[in-house]
Amino acid sequence: MSKNNNNRLPRAKGSEMAAFYTPKDCARKVKRIVFQPENRRIIEEFLTILEMKEKFVEHDVPIPNKIVMFGPPGTGKTLTAFYMAQQLDIPLVLVRLDTIIHSHLGETASNVRKIFEYAKASPCVLFLDEFDAIARTRDNNDEVKEMARVVNTLLQCLDEFECGSIFMAATNLQEELDHAVWRRFDTKMTYGMPDDVTRNEYLRLLIGDFNQEQQTLQFASSSLKGCSFADMEQIVLKAKRKAIIESTLLSAEHIQYSLEEYKPHLNTEELQIN
Repeated sequence: MSKNNNNRLPRAKGSEMAAFYTPKDCARKVKRIVFQPENRRIIEEFLTILEMKEKFVEHDVPIPNKIVMFGPPGTGKTLTAFYMAQQLDIPLVLVRLDTIIHSHLGETASNVRKIFEYAKASPCVLFLDEFDAIARTRDNNDEVKEMARVVNTLLQCLDEFECGSIFMAATNLQEELDHAVWRRFDTKMTYGMPDDVTRNEYLRLLIGDFNQEQQTLQFASSSLKGCSFADMEQIVLKAKRKAIIESTLLSAEHIQYSLEEYKPHLNTEELQIN
């Protein structure tokens, strides 16, 4: 990660609230990104609209600038934010949730406003993971009054977010988002575990031109069914390390041993270890 000292990110409790990634940093992150077809369509349409900004202004049609992504961990939500920044050639500002949430929720609300003010002043993709931590519904929260202040501030920030930046949020708990916050997003993307097509495509990218025995890719595809993209990446990297240590071709055995060592969080029946 490279950080531009000329971009003064907001700070809280002595540390910056976010990490700053240049478009070049983002390009390195998304070399092996694979989208499910519907999400690719949504992203391409979103980018096309931004390229045609003048026409939309001419027709008085609002331009989308807020995306919420929801689905299980490891399915590509964070990588999508990197991809969007790389495609738009603007920095990615990745908010560090632990630095903006404070024991005094009034300070949390202030920190939320600071990160949005930064994005309004400096064109970027502002990305907030685990969004439900600050956007949780006010209906059934134990600290309704205190949490309402944070959510109300967030709603104001979203309403006032008219600038050259894009706001992207990710959550694994979309059902816990406040309904008013949910309505503020003009673009919503659902993420799921890789299907056969996306799993095969991703594994081809992961293994690449690494020297391998025949049938290794096919074995990996069948063995890693049920794994997330993040799990597959770690298992294949572990298998490559084994092959390098042994000075041998990447093999089905390397994949199997790595899968057994990595132990992805799946039900036994979801894994098909041959």
